[in-house]
Parts: sequence; C-alpha cells; structure tokens
Amino acid sequence: MANDLGSAGSAYAVVPDSGSGPGVLVLHAWWGLTPFFRSVCDRLADAGFVAVAPDLHGDGRTADTPDEAEALLASTDPNRTAHLVVASLSALRAMPATTSERVGVLGFSMGASWGLWSAARWPDHVAASVSYYGGQDIDFSGARAAFQGHFAEHDEFESEDDVNYLEAQLRLAGHEVDFHRYPGTGHWFTESDRAAAYVPDAAELAWSRTVEFLHRHLDPS
Repeated sequence: MANDLGSAGSAYAVVPDSGSGPGVLVLHAWWGLTPFFRSVCDRLADAGFVAVAPDLHGDGRTADTPDEAEALLASTDPNRTAHLVVASLSALRAMPATTSERVGVLGFSMGASWGLWSAARWPDHVAASVSYYGGQDIDFSGARAAFQGHFAEHDEFESEDDVNYLEAQLRLAGHEVDFHRYPGTGHWFTESDRAAAYVPDAAELAWSRTVEFLHRHLDPS
C-alpha cells in the first residue's frame, strides 16, 4: 500500500499476513519506484518481512529508458535522497509491525549504492545489507552489518574489478561477506520488467539467497 512516512516522504509499505516481522528497506534503481520494486516489497512480505520502499525521486516520477533514467537521476538532489534514506530507515524501525531493532537494506543498482552508504553511516540502524549490481567506495570500518551482493558477469556499470574491490574493502574491514556472480547475465538481470536483461533462473537463485540471508541476520536468535 502507498504510505506517507512524514519526513521520509511517500513510500510503498507492506506488512506480512502475520501482522509483524523484521524490517527491510527496499531502495529502487534509477528507474524510480516502479511496479517491479513494489513487487519486491510484496515478495518480502510474503516471506515474513515488513517492507518499505521510499520514492527516492519524489512525486512518483519514473523512467522507461536509460536516457530517461539518467535525466531523472540528474534532476534529483543527492542531499535530499540521503535525507530520505535515513528518514525511511528511522520510519521503518519505528513502525509497530517491525520486530527487529536493526533492519535490512535491499538495494538495486543506484539503490544498492545508497544501501551500502546507509550501512556504513548508520551502523545502529542496519544489520544486513543486500546489493544487486551496485557498489560504493567509502570507509566501511564503522559498519556493523553483514553484506551480501549479487553481480552480473557482463556489466557496463559495475566491472569485475569494481566488484572485487568492494569485496576486498568489506573483508578487510572485518565484515561477513557473501558475494555471488551470475554467469551469462548483465546489469538489471533480476528485474522482470527489463525484458532484454532479465534472466529468470539467475533472478530466482539470487532471490532465494537474499531471503535466506535476511532471515539469518534479522530473525530473533
């Protein structure tokens, strides 16, 4: 359902049928908060999580093509986006349905970069970070999260060297790291609305790994 989360702006939020569960923040790619990313929240709720996806571009703006998405991203103030990410984390943690003190962050491409940033900058908020074909070059020494990543074999935006560097950064900082590479895939390979890029078998494998990882790090011990 659509929700107004106050200072976190507008968002799509879903609660599992049980009425409560660990929280997961979903951060969309540069396309905006499209039906696909709303469906990610729905699937997380089906798996027992409270899921919230903020509209990082604002005003429901979305893009269909890379050129449109690039223009949309260029028109978005990164300081405003940073505020929205942090406010959304706080709003998710404060929801009565959220049972976990710290939450998970699941990001796609641009959203993965913001998810990694949030794990590094807000360690008291984030217990698990899952990145789909997106990276970040910052200091992770203060993070307290476990990190999972899903990366394409052929990616014009995230090269093999980029992925290896990110993995090395995280390991050197002492974090649990669970990175996966998917043969025969390119950027956006998990997004079912990107017909040219979508690889169903790889997408489902990545999803099953994601759900298991989030449960392992967010469920009560």
